[in-house]
Amino acid sequence: MTTVWLQIRRLADHLAIYLPVLLMGALALGSYWLVRNAPVAQVSAADKPLNHEADYFLRKFSVKTFTPQGKLKNELFGGQARHFADTDTIEIDNIRIHNYNEAGRLTTVTSANRAISNGDNSEIQLFGKAISVREAALDADGVMQPKMEFKGEFLHTFVNEERLKSHLPIVIRRGNSEFNAETLDYSHLDRVINLQGRVKAVLQPIK
Repeated sequence: MTTVWLQIRRLADHLAIYLPVLLMGALALGSYWLVRNAPVAQVSAADKPLNHEADYFLRKFSVKTFTPQGKLKNELFGGQARHFADTDTIEIDNIRIHNYNEAGRLTTVTSANRAISNGDNSEIQLFGKAISVREAALDADGVMQPKMEFKGEFLHTFVNEERLKSHLPIVIRRGNSEFNAETLDYSHLDRVINLQGRVKAVLQPIK
């Protein structure tokens, strides 16, 4: 009996010695199993960093915008367009824009070699041979306002505000009169033209 007890005691001592090693091995196996079987977090497309690369293209296109009453408000034409998701902007080559009043009459024609528009087309920057022509029309008081033309290498148009700005030299023709300036800030709604820098003017009577 004593001999059996001694054998059991020795076995217990051996187990006590190797128990930490066995436990470490079990923990290692458990950790390995967890790593292999744990679900991998999927990175959504929205979480991926965006590169400044076009995500879609348009060629020889036109886009129309309508009023809540269903009347044509403006129409945009382009030779090619590229949309960039990181800035939510659209670059357009050979752009042309037609604006219409509530009666459906063409009021403004704008064109340029290239343009950059924000996501909702409320702001458009025009580069290279930028021209915006506002046709002669009656104002709110029934007075005929002469045709106006804005011409330069850069124009920044704010569509909803009917505003036109430029930090580069600009040529303005109003009827038979011509103005040259280094910067422009024009508000059609307020009927105010702010010209700065070296301003030159040749005034002619309106016929």
